[in-house]
Amino acid sequence: MRFAHPDGSIVHLAYCTNVHPAEDVDGLMHQLRVFGGGIRAELDVDRLGVGLWLPAPLAAHLADHPDLDRLRTALDDHGLEVVTLNAFPYQGFHDPVVKKAVYSPDWVETRRLDYTLTCARVLARLLPDDAARGSISTLPLAWRTPWHADRRLRARELLDRLAEGLAKQTAETGRPIRVGLEPEPGCVVETVDEAIDQLSGIDTDHIGLCVDACHLAVAFEDPASAVRRLTDAGLPIVKTQASAALHVAAPGDVATRQALSSYAEDRFLHQVRERGPSQIAEREDCSQVRTIGVDDLPEAVDGRRALRGAGPWRVHFHVPIHRRPEPPLESTQDELGETLDALLGGPAAVTDHVEMETYTWSVLPESQRPGSDAELISGLAEELRWVADRMRRAGLEST
Repeated sequence: MRFAHPDGSIVHLAYCTNVHPAEDVDGLMHQLRVFGGGIRAELDVDRLGVGLWLPAPLAAHLADHPDLDRLRTALDDHGLEVVTLNAFPYQGFHDPVVKKAVYSPDWVETRRLDYTLTCARVLARLLPDDAARGSISTLPLAWRTPWHADRRLRARELLDRLAEGLAKQTAETGRPIRVGLEPEPGCVVETVDEAIDQLSGIDTDHIGLCVDACHLAVAFEDPASAVRRLTDAGLPIVKTQASAALHVAAPGDVATRQALSSYAEDRFLHQVRERGPSQIAEREDCSQVRTIGVDDLPEAVDGRRALRGAGPWRVHFHVPIHRRPEPPLESTQDELGETLDALLGGPAAVTDHVEMETYTWSVLPESQRPGSDAELISGLAEELRWVADRMRRAGLEST
């Protein structure tokens, strides 16, 4: 799906395929036919954007195999286009237990560099002929521990090599690809200010940020302020992920804790952050909102490392963005709308790639999970419809 911004630029909207578990070529083709084609038909659009997640072994296979041409043909056959890849999970994203394994390998390991450059090679071949450029999202350096000066220097070395590799590929192919580090709770780069600090001096022609609206909300960051500070710092937002977190207004309430416990599950990490009355920022730009938190939802609800419960909680659980959770829980749907407005509602678009990313449909509380492929297709289509409507409210027009 494409939208025209008043500044004349084209903004692409896609859904991220990391919601699907397949990790081989046949599984990928099945995704495109059943889900990509199904969502496009449900939305009744000529072309649907898909943000592909390619596990490392699959990316390596496609980069040097005729199956890449087969993939490009399948995209055309099903009315799909790819301008962005999600290269945050390395592989095994739908294993029974993922948790902190999703951060491995990190940006201290050459495997992460090699994987990202391989994804860039694949994306350059998949980009539509009329697309201005491609984008790839990646993890925000590493999980926060261990992190010390030697690891920081090594990560910067690999990011510099990444920029060199992207520049060389652009010169060879004529297809620019940019990589965005995605701030996330618990990582070396969790907040906008940490991103500005850690990426100071980076090659911004090729490297910037991927702003995930769920992660931004979990950190209690003000979207307009966050976007403004990144722009002032000269850090490009190469893509944004349209997503919503759980919001818990009264975490001390017994019924609320019981409802929240139904979201505690074994596969993914669901970091929790609390903001109390004493932590409300007095600065106009709200640039230093402090939170306390735990690394996974069970720690917050079972009393082992209970948070105070004095202020609202935000939970890193990507909930379907088009519908509100059942009370007493809420979502950060409003904050997502504010993020899209901050990125797209001004005189110039701050980003041109929007990827709707709700990968947690299969681990929602059982009563909320889709019971069939058709139900998942309908849910993903409704999410995209919500994002598209919000983009139009920001002044964009469908093309």
